[in-house]
Amino acid sequence: MCGLAGCFETGAMRVSPHVLNKMGAAIESRGPDDFGLWQDNIPGISLVHRRLSILDLSKAGHQPMNSHSGRYVVAFNGEIYNHISLRKKLNGVNWRGHSDTETLLACIEAWGVLKTVKELEGMFAFSIWDRKYNKLTLGRDRMGEKPLYYGWQNDTLLFGSDLNSLKEHPAFQATINQNALDLFIKYSYIPTPYSIYSNIFKLEQGCILVFSAGNKDGVKTKYWSINDTLLNGMNNRFSGTPKEAVDELEVLLKRSIKNQMIADVPIGAFLSGGIDSSTIVALMQNHSNKAIKTFTIGFNEDHYNEAKHAKSIARYLGTDHTELYVTQKDALSVIPLLPKLYSEPFADSSQIPTYLVSKLAKEKVSITLSGDAGDELFCGYNRYQITDRYWERFSNIPSWYRGIISKIIQSISIEKLDYFGRMIPGVNDFSQIGEKLHKAATVLTSDSIDELYERLTMKTYKNRSVVKVQDEMAQGILTPTPPKGLGNVEKMMAMDLLTYLPDDILVKLDRASMGVSLESRVPLLNHKIIEFSSTLPQSIKLRNGITKWPLKQILYKYVPSELVERPKTGFGIPIGDWLRNDLRGWAEDYLSQESLSNSGYFHVSDIREMWREHLLGNNQYQQQLWNIIMFQSWKEAQNI
Repeated sequence: MCGLAGCFETGAMRVSPHVLNKMGAAIESRGPDDFGLWQDNIPGISLVHRRLSILDLSKAGHQPMNSHSGRYVVAFNGEIYNHISLRKKLNGVNWRGHSDTETLLACIEAWGVLKTVKELEGMFAFSIWDRKYNKLTLGRDRMGEKPLYYGWQNDTLLFGSDLNSLKEHPAFQATINQNALDLFIKYSYIPTPYSIYSNIFKLEQGCILVFSAGNKDGVKTKYWSINDTLLNGMNNRFSGTPKEAVDELEVLLKRSIKNQMIADVPIGAFLSGGIDSSTIVALMQNHSNKAIKTFTIGFNEDHYNEAKHAKSIARYLGTDHTELYVTQKDALSVIPLLPKLYSEPFADSSQIPTYLVSKLAKEKVSITLSGDAGDELFCGYNRYQITDRYWERFSNIPSWYRGIISKIIQSISIEKLDYFGRMIPGVNDFSQIGEKLHKAATVLTSDSIDELYERLTMKTYKNRSVVKVQDEMAQGILTPTPPKGLGNVEKMMAMDLLTYLPDDILVKLDRASMGVSLESRVPLLNHKIIEFSSTLPQSIKLRNGITKWPLKQILYKYVPSELVERPKTGFGIPIGDWLRNDLRGWAEDYLSQESLSNSGYFHVSDIREMWREHLLGNNQYQQQLWNIIMFQSWKEAQNI
């Protein structure tokens, strides 16, 4: 796991090594073990690399690395899990070491870039310079686990793992893209291909992009896509029994975990106590002849705490478990770090516990495996289950009647609804029912599955934007579209795979872990598992009302069901309460009339009203407000 940066200058100017050193210093946490740069001033190409040593800790793994023939030079970030098997396919190579970077270069020399990336199993982003044809190729893994930004600034193409690195180049122009800002406020993240800056983009997952001095637009090739995978799955449905599906998935997952446990440094796993992380840990422990190191963060607020469940599972499996209960003060201390950790605005508040558990793990290991992607692949989110149960009946109710019910619910404050919920004898799950009912009220008037999904995932104020948006048509905002023919729940899952998973979940995991120089790996994102999942009918993933049924059947072979069967909770923090209490003064600085007006991007009166209603407890606007605060604090830290 590493970080890369670079530039391709087609004009007369050439960047100095001093600037390249600064670009590398900006991503030091992504690779604290080694630094390298390579330049060829005649075509104007510069590559920078920071290394976190995982495979081949010797100098043979140093980057930027030259291929054996000298034709290719690469700066590579990530891990290729099948690189040993790829080496066996190559003949006559006099290997210098055993790094996967050297394997990548040898494959490219033998097969070319396009065939090579189709053979890779792993997470990666790379920049490859072809010295024979003076061409630059940028590439990104299938699901976008590793970041890669790029964009032309006049005659200079900048590219790299992190926007903070690109900003160190004198050609960089820090102009806010207000349409991207609008997307951020709505979703808590900025969707691919956009970034917060105008003319700087994220390379789409599953793509390679080739530039030359004569073709500044570049030639983009999509070598793998979710939509193609889902279409192929629909046309080639799994024909076996549910048990056979479970058996095949277990084989694929065991293979993925085995490959991802290969490393020359200590390895462990995040363990939340949920289905996904428990399954990963159970299979890791089954594969290992010694206790796997597992890590959990605990909170004193019971509604947000899963540490006690994780501890029970760790004890049953016999892992070497470390847990840390963090105070509100511990969590709040992370907030000032967020603008640097996330080089563009990011506001999934679970970024805080993710950073804390990464920091905890880094004290003992250099790699962790994560259970991310189980929900999106195997129908785990509550919204899937609710849609499956109620959408058909709900959509048949006249919209005018649903509108009346919606208004009645929203006329009662969240605080009062919570109070009524606590009054129900013998029921604990209704103590925070107010927010859930208000959320339900916002989606009651949805007339299509697309509208339902949008209202479930977007954060707006009274169904309107609080950002002064530019002309969308002129900006060319793209909305991912799932393939036709999917069922209602399958369509929602496809949208999450196209947007929420790569641009929220994986961004959160990558930036939080790399912020402490920890490599995070996601076994469920092996593309063969994704492709197999796409063939499974919904009736297997969501079986008799049971979400993630195949994963649960695997887990129950190793862990008793009573240890993991409980209502699903997110990996979150009580951000709404914090904004009303300990964070109120800090938040007010960013949400004040003066601060918002000086920013110039927002409809100030709407935000001030939202803040007032939140403080009174009439509405729960914590996520919308957190998004705005995260942008304001990020902008301040970036001196924009």
